[in-house]
Amino acid sequence: MTQENSRPILYHCPDARSLRCLWAVEEAGIDIDLRLLKFPPRAFEPDYRAVNPLMTIPGWVEDGRLMTESAAICERIAEGTPLEVRRDEGDYWASRNWLHRSDATLTFPLAIMIRYTRVEVPERRLAQAVEDYRAFFGGRAKSIEAALADGREWLVAGRFTIADITIAYAAFLATTLGADDMLGDATKDWLARCMDREGFKRARERQKG
Repeated sequence: MTQENSRPILYHCPDARSLRCLWAVEEAGIDIDLRLLKFPPRAFEPDYRAVNPLMTIPGWVEDGRLMTESAAICERIAEGTPLEVRRDEGDYWASRNWLHRSDATLTFPLAIMIRYTRVEVPERRLAQAVEDYRAFFGGRAKSIEAALADGREWLVAGRFTIADITIAYAAFLATTLGADDMLGDATKDWLARCMDREGFKRARERQKG
C-alpha cells in the first residue's frame, strides 16, 4: 500500500466518513488514486496499518504525507475551488465551525450507533446505547435546522461548499441508521439537494469499485 504515482491516494470504505472526501474530489474534479477497503479496516485490512497506524478511514496520502481527518482532507481538496470559503469571506469562521461540528458533534453519536448495531458481535450490541446516542444526535441536528430556517439554500457563503459536504454526510449517515426522523423538514429538503448533486452520485457509484 504505497504511493506509486504523483496522484493523491484516498483510502476509502463505502459510505464511511471518507465518503466526504470522495464527494469533495468529485465536486472539485481532482484526479486521485482510489483504494477501496473493507470495513472496518482494523478487522479486514492488516496491511493498511503500514499506511495509517490508526487503522481509521479515511487515509489521504499526498507527497508522502498522511492525513486522516475527513474534514481536514476536505479543506485540502477544496483549496482554490468554489468549495472553499476563503478567509476574506464573511462566512469564513461559520464555515470552519461547521467543519469541526461535522465530526465532533454530529458524526460522533452516529459512530456509536454503528458500533453497537453493526460492528460488535450480537451479544455485545447495546440497544440502550443506540437509543441514547440517537437522541444525542437528534438534539445536535437541530443546529442544522436552525441554520436553514430562513430559507437559505446552502449552509454558508450563498453557495455549495465543503461545509455542506461535511454536514450532509452526517445527515446522510443518520438516514442509513434509521434516524432520519431526527432531521427537521428544512434539513431534509437541504439534504435532498445535496444528494441530488452529480458529485454525490458519482462518488457513490465510484465506491462500488
